[in-house]
Amino acid sequence: MDKKPLVVIVGPTAVGKTKLSIDLAKALNGEIVSADSMQIYRYMDIGTAKPTPEERQGIPHHMIDVIDPDQEFSVAEYQRLATKAIDDIHRRNKLPIVVGGTGLYIKSLLYPMNFTDASYDPELRKQLQHEAEVMGKEYLHKKLQAVDPKTAARLHPNDVRRVIRALEVYHLTGKPMSEYNQELEKMGYRYNVAMIGLTMDRAKLYERINQRVDQMIQKGLLCEVKRLLDKGYTRDMISMQGLGYKELIDYFQGKISLEEAIYVLKRETRRYAKRQLTWFRAQKDIEWINVDELESYQALVEQCLAYIKEKLNINFQNHLLNS
Repeated sequence: MDKKPLVVIVGPTAVGKTKLSIDLAKALNGEIVSADSMQIYRYMDIGTAKPTPEERQGIPHHMIDVIDPDQEFSVAEYQRLATKAIDDIHRRNKLPIVVGGTGLYIKSLLYPMNFTDASYDPELRKQLQHEAEVMGKEYLHKKLQAVDPKTAARLHPNDVRRVIRALEVYHLTGKPMSEYNQELEKMGYRYNVAMIGLTMDRAKLYERINQRVDQMIQKGLLCEVKRLLDKGYTRDMISMQGLGYKELIDYFQGKISLEEAIYVLKRETRRYAKRQLTWFRAQKDIEWINVDELESYQALVEQCLAYIKEKLNINFQNHLLNS
C-alpha cells in the first residue's frame, strides 16, 4: 500500500516557518497541522506567536487552541489528535503540512511510536519531583547527564517534566531514551515525507528573535499574561512555564523589573533556538534551506514547491498554476 504524502516544515523559532507554510498550503491545496507544544493552549496567543485569523488567510489550522492552560497534555495525546487530523485531511484529498519547532511532536508523527504501553512509575516520579524542588532543577539534569548524555544535551534543565520522564525510562528499562530514538530512526516513516528545514545566519536569527519579543510586548503580551493570572492560572503549570510567560510572571510578582524580564526572555529564546537547531540538525532526511542565500522570499517559496513536487512525486500542477 502506498504511503500517504506529508510535508513537514521545521526550524528554529522566528526563522519564518509560519508564513512559508501558509503560502505553501495555498499553492498546494493544503491544510496546516501545528507541531508547537505551546500553541495547543487556549488564551495564549501573543506569547506563542500563534498566527492570527487574518494571517491564516483562510487556510485551516489544526492542533491550535486544543486545551486550557491548566490541562495536562502528553506527546501521546498530541500524536493521537494530530494523526486523526492528518487522516481527515487526506480523506478530503488535501495535503497535510506539519509545521513547528517541537521536535518530539514531529517525531511522534513520522515514526510508528507506541505510547500506549509506555511504563511509568508514579512513586519514582514523585521522588524525582521532590529532588527537583529540594535540590534544584540543575541537580536533576546532572543525574540525567550521567546516564543519558545525549538526551540531557537536548533538554533544558527547566524542562523538569521531560527530564523526569527520561530518568524514568532509564530506571524502568536500563536503556537511555536516546537509544530508543536511534532504534526508531531505523524504522521507515509512516508517510511519504518531504521535510524542509529553514535556517539563516545565526546573528540575523538572533536579531529577529529580539525584534519579535519587542513586537510581542507592543502587541500586548503583558495584558495577555495578566489575564491568564486573573483567570487563576499559576506559574507552576507547564503552560505558564513557557517562554514569555514565566518571565513576565516574575515581573508581575515583583521579582524582577520589566526591563530585566524582557532581557531574560530574549536571552532564553535565543538559547531555545540554538537547542532547536541542534535537535533538528541531528535528524535525517531534512532538506535544509538557508533563506539568506536566496535572492527573495518568492525564490524560497518556489524552491520549496519544486522540492516537494519532486520528493513526493505527486502532480501538483493544477495548484501550482494558481500559486
